[in-house]
Amino acid sequence: MHVADAMTPRETLVTVELPGTRDDVLAYLQDHGFSSVPVVKQTDGREVYRGLVSRDDLIERPDEDQLALLMREVPTISPDAHIHDVAELMVAEHARRVPVVNGDDDHDLVGIITVTDIVRAIAREEIDGSREVGSLATHEINTTYVDTPLLVAEREIYYANVPYTIVLDDEGDMTGILTEVDIVEIARVVEGEDDTGESIAEQDSKWAWEGIKAVGNSYFPTRNVEIPAEPVAEIMTSDVVTIGKTKTAADAAKTMIKHDIEQIPLVSGGKLVGVVRDIDLLEGV
Repeated sequence: MHVADAMTPRETLVTVELPGTRDDVLAYLQDHGFSSVPVVKQTDGREVYRGLVSRDDLIERPDEDQLALLMREVPTISPDAHIHDVAELMVAEHARRVPVVNGDDDHDLVGIITVTDIVRAIAREEIDGSREVGSLATHEINTTYVDTPLLVAEREIYYANVPYTIVLDDEGDMTGILTEVDIVEIARVVEGEDDTGESIAEQDSKWAWEGIKAVGNSYFPTRNVEIPAEPVAEIMTSDVVTIGKTKTAADAAKTMIKHDIEQIPLVSGGKLVGVVRDIDLLEGV
């Protein structure tokens, strides 16, 4: 099976175009639930592929509005490459979406292939999915408390470098799951002004920064991704889909596609023992 057999072709692929703004990307990610979007530019009457912008880029650079400064270069692949090659690339580069470009011109975008595309192929048994998920799962689990403020939970997800957190109750049992997609869906871009104030932090203050100086009352424009100040319990998914250790990668793939999810908590004897992420399934390809 080749990349061209599983990818989304250019004619059905939605992109954002330079020049553009973060609002264009945020609207796209919220509408479609994707993790990133390709960026193109019209040059001399021809479309040229320029890079990707991800949901992480929006959250981590809240004051940057210009699409050209938010996008980044990522690995690309040829449509003639084998599906195993792109699976290995995704795992090695932690890439959820790989732009597909013509071998003769790496600026000619002909499609995109995602982790979900490969998971679909596993679910359809076009790719071997016989390996048990117990051997593919990640056993280091990112967790948070049910009453944690959403903004804090978002930071936990970021620092753990995973797209989810398992939500625990007062007894330490799993009571829900929160994902990056959940956060992006309720986030919004806001504009305003911040007052820098007149005072200088005391030398021993925990928030004192070296070299900070009083500049008098002044205001500067801000543009931020606003995350509601609500507890995780208000946003999380409480009806959590789980999977057992002896189920196969194909079973997990079918469950992910059916429920439109990217990770499934792994349970054994009713206890949480790991997490099976969609990208974990690629290691069994």
